[in-house]
Amino acid sequence: MELGLNKLPWYGQVIAFLVVSVAALAVFYFYYVSPARNDIAARRQELERLQLDINRALQTAKQLPEFEAEVANLGARLDSLRAVLPEQKDAAELLRRLQTLATQSNLTIRAYTPQAAVTRDLYAEWPIRLQLEGTYHNLGMFFDRVSKFSRIINISGVVIRGKEPPELNSTITAECTATTFVLRETPAAGAPAQKPAAAPAS
Repeated sequence: MELGLNKLPWYGQVIAFLVVSVAALAVFYFYYVSPARNDIAARRQELERLQLDINRALQTAKQLPEFEAEVANLGARLDSLRAVLPEQKDAAELLRRLQTLATQSNLTIRAYTPQAAVTRDLYAEWPIRLQLEGTYHNLGMFFDRVSKFSRIINISGVVIRGKEPPELNSTITAECTATTFVLRETPAAGAPAQKPAAAPAS
């Protein structure tokens, strides 16, 4: 017996057409529409992610001048710190400065003795023992000039003795320790710090 749509009643032909159409639509949906929708959804998520990255980049770009200004400010602060805490120890330069301050104060430096450096985590203390000669007034002027010096110099262990017999511009001798500080370029991890020598009692 031969089967054909033309042998079916009209309503049967309609049903068969609908069945075939639904099957064709189902095949088209599962094989073409559904993968396309999934691909579009994935691309949309990727687009949203890229948009977020772009927004973050734009926000960072807006803050770039602020970051550059902060870097410039930090660089200027570092330069100013290097003036008071230099990165390298220069004995001759420091002694010249101390000699200049003493001369301006009408003091005479009779002797100087560099002491052992005291190592800290980020810096080193560098003490120099000084022997001075002059007057009380001149010694006070010297200490005042040292306190106003751009580089940090601490004065400690001051010992003052009167001269016998006193002279016109030289009535005392004084000893003190002038300690400056030096930035360490590469702090030694775990290295024990040296203990400073005990300063004479004032």
